[in-house]
Amino acid sequence: MTRVFNFGAGPAMLPTAVMEKAQQEFLNYAGMGASVIEISHRSKEFDEIINAADALLVELANIPENYKILYVHGGAQMQFSAIPLNLIGRCPSHKAAYVESGNFAKLANKEAARFGDVDIVASSEDSNYDRIPEIDPAAISEEHSYLHITSNNTIYGTRFQQFPDVGSVPLVADMTSEFLSRTLEIEKFGVIFAGLQKNLGPAGLALVIIREDLLEHALPDTPNLLKYKTYADKHSLANTNNTFAIYMMKLVLEWLKEQGGVAALEAQNAVKSKLLYDLIDQSDFYTGTAQVDHRSTMNVTFNLANNDLLDDFLSQALAKGLYALKGHRNVGGVRASIYNAMPLEGCEALAAFMQEFASNNS
Repeated sequence: MTRVFNFGAGPAMLPTAVMEKAQQEFLNYAGMGASVIEISHRSKEFDEIINAADALLVELANIPENYKILYVHGGAQMQFSAIPLNLIGRCPSHKAAYVESGNFAKLANKEAARFGDVDIVASSEDSNYDRIPEIDPAAISEEHSYLHITSNNTIYGTRFQQFPDVGSVPLVADMTSEFLSRTLEIEKFGVIFAGLQKNLGPAGLALVIIREDLLEHALPDTPNLLKYKTYADKHSLANTNNTFAIYMMKLVLEWLKEQGGVAALEAQNAVKSKLLYDLIDQSDFYTGTAQVDHRSTMNVTFNLANNDLLDDFLSQALAKGLYALKGHRNVGGVRASIYNAMPLEGCEALAAFMQEFASNNS
């Protein structure tokens, strides 16, 4: 069987070892004679799965005791509604602050505006989101129920290198495309959420890590299955959850632990991204689209000096087993998403192809 190096932005590449284990267990989980997708979410076997996922998250992300781990329906974009529904009522003003650093950040603030007042306290839209905008601390006040950021911008290849200090205002971070790719101080955040489909597992579910004191502020009309307290009170099993996604995430977390944990993956991610960025910076054939000091280690975006060669670049790359490199329509060019599961060998193969293609077309 031939496997490509999958540079897709999401749903994204999963570790081969994880999928092989899922394949081996698929028809006969834990000797039950049934698949994990067939067993009850209230069975002792699934209880062991979700408890193991909790324990691995606490260990790998160093999650403090005063935070709850939730497995929430709908993926990351559902949280664009759930966040304001659960938090915007924390202050009487029903006002929230948002940093607009890309397409998903913009979608998030538009959704929040349905439920209260939204202040865009910083934006980089004027330069097509090629950087993380500077945040003026004075723009954030105690009238804001929270500050929302998108920590890594998949489309544009930028990320927050340092996180803002917002004092007592809860910091909410959409970390869909980078959670567990670098070490974090969870205590700096009121809420972290992430769709599973980048670094954690299959699409369709979101992981939410929320400080316990923030569970009591849902707006009165919040639907029960959008209310974080419902998930916290019922261990995310108030109804039938996406059990297969939770099982797959547990396998990914086990794999991550076997690789040496988050710090080890962070070091490897730095090596992988540096390999590609160095090649881009040393070439006049390729041009990075994100400002250097704002570059992501998860999504490397660049253009060809001669855009007429883009289709040839993509088709020849695919022929060499380098899959899903086309950039998003908002940016164009090439995007290499190199999440935790992408091995160094994949980045080396891409770098070698880029050098070869530049040499043949200069």
